[in-house]
Amino acid sequence: MNPRPPFPPFTEETARQKVQAAEDAWNSRDPERVALAYTEDTHWRNRAEFVNGRAQVVEFLRRKWHRELDYRLKKELWAFNGHRIAVRFEYEFHDDSGQWFRSYGNENWEFDDLGYMKFRYASINDLPIKETDRKLRWERKI
Repeated sequence: MNPRPPFPPFTEETARQKVQAAEDAWNSRDPERVALAYTEDTHWRNRAEFVNGRAQVVEFLRRKWHRELDYRLKKELWAFNGHRIAVRFEYEFHDDSGQWFRSYGNENWEFDDLGYMKFRYASINDLPIKETDRKLRWERKI
């Protein structure tokens, strides 16, 4: 595997870079692109689901973005130390009936020495919202 900078141990600057890279990748809604940030044997807990290995990450993300339409995510660095980063996040999506949701949560990440995420533990809560109450919208980049 090719190194994936920035590498641990993290500074505030490099932790913020990892968080932004994760936000950008997840907002691409490309399961294969997202999966490349994780070790081959990565372990996840996402709500009550356990995901092991890149192949399961890709399948999980395909299912997720098939249900969670027009997904938009914002991540914020919460804390960091050594090989670990904690993130607060929120994202919005709608289901196939048109009901919008805002999901809030926290993630705990641990990285290997090459900069790949080995562990991802996510706690997430969903809140039904009206479309007019959305906060996260796609921004045009110039």
